Amino acid sequence: MSNEQKKPIGPQQGPMGQGPRGMMAGGEKPKSMKLALKKLIQYLKAYIPQLLFIMVFAMMGAAFGILGPKLLGEITNEVQAGIGFNPLIGEWIINIDFTAIYQIVFILAGLYLASYAFNLTQGIMISRLTQKITKTLRTDLYQKMDKLPLKYFDKTSHGDTLSRMTNDIDTIGQALNSSVSQLFSSITLIIGVFIMMLTISWQLTLVALVSLPLSAFIIRLIMKRSQKYFRGQQKTLGKLNGHIEEAYSGQQILKSFKAEGKSQQIFDAHNKDLYNTSWKSQFFSGLMMPIMNFVGNVSYVAISVLGGILAVSGKIMIGDIQSMLQYVRTFSQPLGQIAQAMTQAQSALAASERVFEFLAEEEMSIEKDTRELRQVKGDVEFKHVKFGYNPELEIIHDFNVKIKAGQKVAIVGPTGAGKTTIVNLLMRFYEVNSGDILVDGVSTKDMSRTSVHELFGMVLQDTWLFKGTIKDNLIYGKRDATMDEIIEASKTANVHHFIKSLPFGYDAILDENSQISQGQKQLLTIARAMVADAPMLILDEATSSVDVRTEILIQEAMDRLMKGRTTFVIAHRLSTIKNADIILVLKDGNVIETGHHQELLDRKGFYADLYNSQFELA
Repeated sequence: MSNEQKKPIGPQQGPMGQGPRGMMAGGEKPKSMKLALKKLIQYLKAYIPQLLFIMVFAMMGAAFGILGPKLLGEITNEVQAGIGFNPLIGEWIINIDFTAIYQIVFILAGLYLASYAFNLTQGIMISRLTQKITKTLRTDLYQKMDKLPLKYFDKTSHGDTLSRMTNDIDTIGQALNSSVSQLFSSITLIIGVFIMMLTISWQLTLVALVSLPLSAFIIRLIMKRSQKYFRGQQKTLGKLNGHIEEAYSGQQILKSFKAEGKSQQIFDAHNKDLYNTSWKSQFFSGLMMPIMNFVGNVSYVAISVLGGILAVSGKIMIGDIQSMLQYVRTFSQPLGQIAQAMTQAQSALAASERVFEFLAEEEMSIEKDTRELRQVKGDVEFKHVKFGYNPELEIIHDFNVKIKAGQKVAIVGPTGAGKTTIVNLLMRFYEVNSGDILVDGVSTKDMSRTSVHELFGMVLQDTWLFKGTIKDNLIYGKRDATMDEIIEASKTANVHHFIKSLPFGYDAILDENSQISQGQKQLLTIARAMVADAPMLILDEATSSVDVRTEILIQEAMDRLMKGRTTFVIAHRLSTIKNADIILVLKDGNVIETGHHQELLDRKGFYADLYNSQFELA
């Protein structure tokens, strides 16, 4: 099947280019951060075993580090216990138990090494897991594209869809990578540090706990204010990418109409919006750490003062104060990390909202018990077909026509008459509102969409070649084509001589820098359709933008391609369809005239006026 078979035509734009797998299909679209979080959690259920391992390793890494300040305080206490003043002799007596200190040092070294090993392991595990999740997300989004009806792409910017598949998924992956293990270790630190502080002094522990409600209040306040900016940041980024994609692909049009200034204005407006939402979201998220550090420092000072009083009164030792100060600093650290994780989570949720909106888009209907045509003759019939891109606005009204196998059918009419729409319906890019389309007496509704697409080869006015060799492009619709078939198709399409003139022939690479003319591209697409060898053809007249000699070559190639095949030709220049078996004249979604070229001219009706007007304009 040629690429043109897979390349649908939009109503206004012309040619356009389960675990987690497949979930959300046709589901409810996320409309808030909370719903996006719910969907993300559902999505992550398939990875619970890996997340549990990461949680255990992160908690173990934090737990082994928690004992450090307590043991360091014990060293200070050993030193304090070994130094005393003897009033009888008026001298300081030093009797430090270095054996006990060495033992504590060795235990400390073992704890810190164990903590490092667990943290390193969980870091590797979370990195691999987040990459696996983002890979699955991208795969699901890409597979979703194949299930979306053409109307989605008609109404959605290509750049915005690209942004969802790249920027938004990257944001989710980065947030998961940096915040999941951090969240587990921070919770472990808070609980473990709290227990350790209680073993030293309940009074000092109470002072440290005063900062908790204040910190929670600050985090909640900042998150509430910043959520809308994170959401706006991702949305505006999608708009900006959409504009960049359009400007990049339409450079020739921009320059031709001197529209660079207008394009720059639109870019500046989107860029300014992105700047405003980004700096506001980053400003609010940046407030968290300084405020949390300030709250932590207040607790630090309070414990230092109260600890000094308790030490003077002999209720605790200096080493205990040292441990408490370290624990207070450690206690505020996970609070700050949680605040930072919440900031990253907001970005991830804003991105998740857009990703799951895409996954929740309405899909094409599921096909069951489909039929396939094994021997295709090419009889086509439209029976009382009615259709509108908008259900409330019908543009094809009771369309009826019978086409016999092997006939060349030209579809003509003014802009907006429904020529392209007829082809979209024939290919099942859109479903008819009512009526039926039959191929060899079998309704296309009873066939799979893939089977319908395989019935037709398409050569469109808008040529499309992907990056790769000429051979790869020619076998796009028939991967098992032999070299003899490729060469024969190329000769028939009048393009073999051109290919052989290239340095690498059929292995020459085509890319954006290839110096290939529009006519040569068109001949290659005709050769591609010949290699695919579909039983029927759809041609969008492709000779309007080439020179006369190339036009003759293209017309000869198209005539050979059409031989023996039922062919539908969307005709723009009526002089090229004089030899059509049937000409369907469309106006306002209705067939108003049918017949041969001369027959229609003799009637002196709408077709004759249309035909003569082209020569008058010429």
